[in-house]
Amino acid sequence: MSSRRTFIQQALGGSAALAGYGLLPSSRVLGANDRIRVALIGAGGRGQEIFKAAMRCPNVEGVAVADVYTRRLDQVKAFAPQVKTYRDLRQLLDDKSIDAVLIATPQHQHALSFVPAIQAGKDVYQEKTMAFNPDHAKRMRKALEGSGRIVQVGVQTTSGPAVPRVREYLNAEHMGTITAIHTHHYRNAPYGGWKREIPADCDPQHVDWKAFQAEATPHDFDPNRVINWRFYWDYSGGNVFENMVHQVGFWFKMLDLKIPVKVTMSGGTFLSPGMEVPDTMDVSMEHSEKILFTWNSMFGNRHYGEGDDLLLGDKGAIARDDEEHVRYLPEVKKKSGGAAAAEAASRSGKPADIVDGSDLTDLHMQNFFDCVRSRKEPNCPLEIGFRSAVACQMANASYRQGRTVRWDPKAEDIV
Repeated sequence: MSSRRTFIQQALGGSAALAGYGLLPSSRVLGANDRIRVALIGAGGRGQEIFKAAMRCPNVEGVAVADVYTRRLDQVKAFAPQVKTYRDLRQLLDDKSIDAVLIATPQHQHALSFVPAIQAGKDVYQEKTMAFNPDHAKRMRKALEGSGRIVQVGVQTTSGPAVPRVREYLNAEHMGTITAIHTHHYRNAPYGGWKREIPADCDPQHVDWKAFQAEATPHDFDPNRVINWRFYWDYSGGNVFENMVHQVGFWFKMLDLKIPVKVTMSGGTFLSPGMEVPDTMDVSMEHSEKILFTWNSMFGNRHYGEGDDLLLGDKGAIARDDEEHVRYLPEVKKKSGGAAAAEAASRSGKPADIVDGSDLTDLHMQNFFDCVRSRKEPNCPLEIGFRSAVACQMANASYRQGRTVRWDPKAEDIV
């Protein structure tokens, strides 16, 4: 059983060895040993993490960063003093020497960064959830069509070691007929661990408030909206967009699931006063593939942890946890039956199939840069990002409207 560190080294080494010469339909032609020049748009906590991950990849140079808040630019400069800084992303995109951009803005700004980046001839690593609403998703897809650009959506589980292990069991012999997927995400942390203190310099002098709001409903300047934007429907999809999307994106890729036919979400904000998005919720998605996909989450108890997905068929189940361990549990036809019997059976005789986890962001980022060179499709292309984003948008629409919502495939809209 490979260790986490060994898996990363093997994966990254293999990727570098297999990278061949590719032609970029832009001003720069990249060979296998040429340095990729990458920039960051949106330099909050997650943006800084993925920028560091990019710079850990072989032959990648971080050259620029754009953010509407000057503090973020200073923070990046502290660990990457060579970068140029911009408050206006358009000035960054004008630099023709930049090959690729990483986008990690607040969610309502994703499309507004993605579309001009594609139009400027940049390859894009787009943080999840890919799109804020169906209109943004369609704008992003239209911009990509015919552009020749490479897009990786930041559902890093699609580059993880669980992918090949799950595929081993995705067959009729092991699974039979699959009709349900159970997933969850549980934390015991106030506000989901998202609440941040407001710095003294978070003011109109240091924040481009108009650029931050973008197409959202206008408000007077509010530093809490800048720092704790995840609390507000104007800018965030809450934990559905933060974490449900990872599990949805993984299983959509594994099973090639389409956008759900209908979605119902219920719940509430029970423990987080001042936060608009819910902290306790239950989602049910019905798919045309005759599969029911459920997800539930809360911030008031962590008994079930942040993972342990279950794919359920009439011959067996696949369990995947948040450390990327994968187990196959054959269905046991005994009177005692159920999960306990299946688990006992999996432990008797042949050991359960378990693979170590890894730093999935590093693997996912390396896959992106491999594809920037080879021009091959990355592990989480726009299509997976589109479907998983719409599924998450449907869940929030159901919650906010207090009803079951459906997807209209002709209009490509939530009804």
